[in-house]
Amino acid sequence: MIARVGSGWQTVLADLALILFMVTASAVSQAQDDPPPEPSGGFAMAEPVAVWRPSPAAPTLAQWLSTQPSDPRIRLTLFVHAPSGGEAAALRLTAGAAPDAAASARIVIDREPGPPLEAILAYDQTPQPTRSTTP
Repeated sequence: MIARVGSGWQTVLADLALILFMVTASAVSQAQDDPPPEPSGGFAMAEPVAVWRPSPAAPTLAQWLSTQPSDPRIRLTLFVHAPSGGEAAALRLTAGAAPDAAASARIVIDREPGPPLEAILAYDQTPQPTRSTTP
């Protein structure tokens, strides 16, 4: 029995790679150029650890925050849904809902309709380096 050179798995793999290349090139040549996406809110936010939204059965924001673990890497973000021109009322709402937390929270005023106030805790704050004092 005489084995034919080049009839092994390498040839099959090369054929599949060539087919994949041709299919990809065809798809790229027919793709539509989409406009670049609009920039979002101008900040990066990690995956939420906890989310609070107002509801009749939910605790108040201050009560909910008191049950959350304390971690210097967690940042509180308050989303306030307010129409244009309602910024002052939105800031008063955040200060009234959680006065202690609102001072250090990131407050985002959103023009889209939604609940008046949402709170999100996420690990998107880098901890401040601790200063070591050596005698």
